[in-house]
Amino acid sequence: MKFDINWEKNSLIPVIVQDIESNEVLMLAYMNKEAFEKTLYTGYAHYFSRSREKLWKKGETSGNIQEVKEILLDCDSDTLLLKVKQTGPACHTGRKSCFYKDIKGGEIISEPIKNPNEMYENVIDTLYHTIQEKKDSDPNISWTAKLFSKGENTILKKVIEEAGEFCFAIKDNKKEEIIYECADLVYHSLVALAYKDISPELIRKELKRRFGISGIEEKKSRK
Repeated sequence: MKFDINWEKNSLIPVIVQDIESNEVLMLAYMNKEAFEKTLYTGYAHYFSRSREKLWKKGETSGNIQEVKEILLDCDSDTLLLKVKQTGPACHTGRKSCFYKDIKGGEIISEPIKNPNEMYENVIDTLYHTIQEKKDSDPNISWTAKLFSKGENTILKKVIEEAGEFCFAIKDNKKEEIIYECADLVYHSLVALAYKDISPELIRKELKRRFGISGIEEKKSRK
């Protein structure tokens, strides 16, 4: 099967994703040749993550998969339009669409989350994306932005500090403090990862590798 896409010229092409029923634009992503072929073969949307530098299936961790119903190619053969049946929200914030920020009079007005619980189904990924979004925020009003502005040494000092407080909480055997300090440690660790643009998905993948989970999942998918 031949398609009029010059992958040598365009190793990554933008993909607009649209809800097949409502025609609402859900998100924008990118595909390389492998992601495109995987989408064709499986019938489910696969993309290439520029930040993680890897192929990924939409909804592989959240369950919010996209069943592809139509694939359209634009006039220049360098942009795709996917019409999909979306399971759950398309955006990591829990909103149906990634395009929820309305610009009016120079101000950004964000659409509220209809079901806040959706946002926290995969809280680590949601928190990581939120941290990434804070990189360019005002350091005077955002603690996360302040950490980024001060640089690597300040971020690492906070990780060490929170690790120490977590250890002391364990030593003191105080359950509430253990939970609180662990949450602080996880947050600051995610800030350090975001500073280096390393997705927590790569940590998840390494843990799976150590416990042989990836191999088990692969065998299941073949059945």
